Parts: sequence; C-alpha cells; structure tokens
Amino acid sequence: MFSKTFLFFVLASSALSGFASSHGEEADCPTVSTRTVTVTAGAAVETGAAALVATGGSKGKISTNNGSKAAQAKAAAAKEAAAKKAAADKAAADKNKNKGGAAAKAAAAKAKAAAAKEAAAKAAADKNKNKGGAAAKAAAAKAAAAAKAAAAKAAKGGAALVTVAASNTTSTATANNPDLQNSLTLDASQIATGFLNNGQAVQEPGQVASLTSGNNFINFCATTNQPITNGKQITTGSCNPAIIGQITAVGNMPSAKFQFPTNFATIQANAPFTISMAISNLETGNFVNAQQNYFAAPQQLNAQGLIVGHSHVVIEAINGLGQTTPTDPTKFAFFKGLNDAAVGGILTADVATGLPAGTYKMSSINTAANHQPAIVPVAQHGSLDDATYFTVAANGTPIPAANQPAAATRRRSLIAKDHF
Repeated sequence: MFSKTFLFFVLASSALSGFASSHGEEADCPTVSTRTVTVTAGAAVETGAAALVATGGSKGKISTNNGSKAAQAKAAAAKEAAAKKAAADKAAADKNKNKGGAAAKAAAAKAKAAAAKEAAAKAAADKNKNKGGAAAKAAAAKAAAAAKAAAAKAAKGGAALVTVAASNTTSTATANNPDLQNSLTLDASQIATGFLNNGQAVQEPGQVASLTSGNNFINFCATTNQPITNGKQITTGSCNPAIIGQITAVGNMPSAKFQFPTNFATIQANAPFTISMAISNLETGNFVNAQQNYFAAPQQLNAQGLIVGHSHVVIEAINGLGQTTPTDPTKFAFFKGLNDAAVGGILTADVATGLPAGTYKMSSINTAANHQPAIVPVAQHGSLDDATYFTVAANGTPIPAANQPAAATRRRSLIAKDHF
C-alpha cells in the first residue's frame, strides 16, 4: 500500500511540474495547498484527478473559494454605490451653480461698493478737514457703515435694502434688480469716465478744480452732512441725489418773451390784469406735486426733443427803474405757476386784485416737470427766461422820463457779456 501511495504522489508532482513549465508561469504559479489524505490507492488516484481539475484546466491557476467570491461581489457593490452617490452630488452641485454663483457675485459687488464708499467718505472727510471736517467725517463714517451693512444683507440673499411703503409708489428697490430703475447697483454702461477729470490740465486764470468721481457721484450727498431733499422743499437746505437727466439739443433750447405788461409800461393800480407771455421750445402744462416730488426726477424730453415742463411768473417790487442793488428772492408781490398748456404759444396768468402803486420787475421761471430750472447743452446761450420792468400808478399815467434809466445804460446792458 505504501508503494502505491508513494507512486501516486510522484506521478502527481511530475504532472504539475510539467504543466507549469510548458506555460512559462513558474514565477506566477499559485501555491497549491497540501492536505494529508489517508485513502486507498484507488481513492488517491481519484483525488489526484480532482486536484488537476481544481487548477482550472489550461489556465494553471487555482480558482477562488466561495468566501472570496462573496467579498469581491460586496466590494463591487460598494464601489458602484459610491459612484452613484458621487454622480448625484455632482448633479446637485451643477443645479445650484447658478444660484450660488449669483449670490456670490452679488455679495462681491456689494462688498466692492461698500469699500469704494468708505474710501470716498474718507477722502471727503480729509478734504473738508479745515471746514467743519469733524461733522463731515462723522457723517461719512456713518454712511460707510450703512453701506457695509447693506452689502452684508445683500450677500445673504439679495434682500430688499430700500422699502417704500406709500401706496402710490413703484416696486421696492433691491440689489441687482433687473429693472434698472429699481436696482441699487450702478449699471456699468452709465459710468461717466469724464467725471474723473478735474479740468486743470488746461487752465484759465482763476479756474478751480472740479470735484471728481468714479461712480457718478452716486454717494455725494453722504459726504455733505445735509438731509436728502427727498422730494421736499426744505427751506434750511438739503442735498438732492437725483441726476440732471436728459438735455435738449441746441436748436431746442426754450425761450420766452412777455407780451403784457411790456417793458416800461404803466398800468392802473389795484386793478385786475392778465399777464401774457409767448413761449417756445417747451412742452408746457407738465408739473408734478411740488410738495412731494420737488426735484425728485431727472429732466425729460418729449418725442420732439423738447423739455417736458412748465413755467412760472414772479413779480417783485423794486425802488425804481434805476435800482442797481439785487432784490431779495424771499420777497415778492405776486407768484404763479403756469400749469396749463400754452394756447397758440401763449401762457397767461390772472392777477385778480392787481398791484399797489409802485415799480415792479416781472420775471419768468421756465422749468422741467419736477420744478428744476431748464438745463441746456451749452454754457454760452441766450437767456431762457424773460424779465420786464413796469410801473403801477393810481391814475395809470406813464412814469416820468427822469425815472427811466438812460438810453446808453440800456444799450450797455444789452451788449454786456457775462462770464459763463
């Protein structure tokens, strides 16, 4: 029995050695585990055949057991689950990319605006150091802090920064609002780069440097220590942040001329009369609420390029036709807004009770719809308004010639050229 068993192992070893050598896999051949078998010669031969089959035939490798297969399957499933999770995370990130990017962009823009505001405030405070700089500096610091707070709030989700509660208002202004008239961000296309030039490269005697700004002076009022005008007529002074707006062409500048009372006329005292004035190049009859919208919107033009607005007339009492001292603008004998549209190019105003006897100066005030004086495109131009001087007498007789200014004086006043 021993000899048969020995012969079996010799034969099996020779067979395996020859198989490995014929495939050139000496270094890679897996180790075959050995086991002690106590069988008969016939059983040993059967076991040897089974061992050959376990090598995998021509592959010359031992197959993995059932435990190894389960581990590999589990690892593959885990890998597949991880891949699916990574794909889901990437899809979620892509979905939120625009939202996150917009928020980050808004936050960056507001932070940049806050920094610019703080720098402008500091510069203004330094400039005003010798002119009440302490108060200006405090106001500037307060404004800068407010800007920082606004930027932080915007970065957290573009929350509304300005809330208008009145019933007859437009929508709330917010950061980066697609409606440019309700956005708190200055559109890049509107930046006037010329505002960075102080004009001193070419100077005239006595010329002063212009203020400069890189953001269209949008925060100028924050440096003045004055209240915002905000549509009100503030008699103690204010700062108005509204821009000038549309400016008409040279050929469309407005002009006016009084037709009655005429220059140096004499009219009856305390008797009703009607002022009449010819007007051109102004779309009259357009006025806003002077108590709530004073200077509160830019000047606008109509389809023909004319200023959309209205006119006014004011009469001031003077000492005589020869008066050379300036009048006091806070004192006037008559004032009237000409709110109706001109008829045939003529505006009128009734002075129902007339005027006391005396000498008067009558002037026009041509304005845009929000009551701001008309703005035109060039510095050198004729007057946009008219003024006449007349007398009111108890009997309506003409004033003595001695009280009229000399003809030479009148001629000089007509040809005098003021510096613009």
